[in-house]
Amino acid sequence: MTYTLFHTAPVHQDSFETLRQRLAPDATLTHVVREDWLARAQSGLDDALHAEITDAIRACTGPVLCTCTTLGQTAEEAGAIRIDQPMMQAAAETDASVLMAYCLTSTEKPSRALLQREMTKANNAAPIVPVFLGAHWPWFEAGSYEAFAIAIAADIRAAVAKTPSAGAVVLAQASMAGATDHLELSIPVFSSPALAFGALLNQGPLGT
Repeated sequence: MTYTLFHTAPVHQDSFETLRQRLAPDATLTHVVREDWLARAQSGLDDALHAEITDAIRACTGPVLCTCTTLGQTAEEAGAIRIDQPMMQAAAETDASVLMAYCLTSTEKPSRALLQREMTKANNAAPIVPVFLGAHWPWFEAGSYEAFAIAIAADIRAAVAKTPSAGAVVLAQASMAGATDHLELSIPVFSSPALAFGALLNQGPLGT
């Protein structure tokens, strides 16, 4: 089966091809990179962009995954898997307060809404603690992914130390997943790529 993945950064192609080789070597992935979608969404996801994304997803014949958190709600409404949904579900089921780390202001609203939705489903009434790490985003944009991951991890450790009620951490954007290699915490840290890829492999054709 062919799986289509919509990205807003080219680096995610390599990440998911690595996952494919490890988890589903016989699967075929079609990667569509639309950096312009995220750039346009920074000033608000208007009707024209919403329609463009919806049409692109609905034109696909197999399972679809959107790897951009900012575009997740639109992608989900069009029938795709949004990359952060399996992660948010897992974090919500810890039945504890969740520290939500993110780097783009455009990510906060959709990520928080999704996490709250999953916490409500899980009957988890604990608070969500947002942690904005936008100061480190230029590292990612410059392609300095290791420096980005190290900086993210350092700030998350500090945030956890200041939030004793936190029972889990979510890295709201797929681009932040590398920080898990630099984190050893007493609470679980959830990143989205592997969980989302597993959900993609378990999904039938779009709309089923």
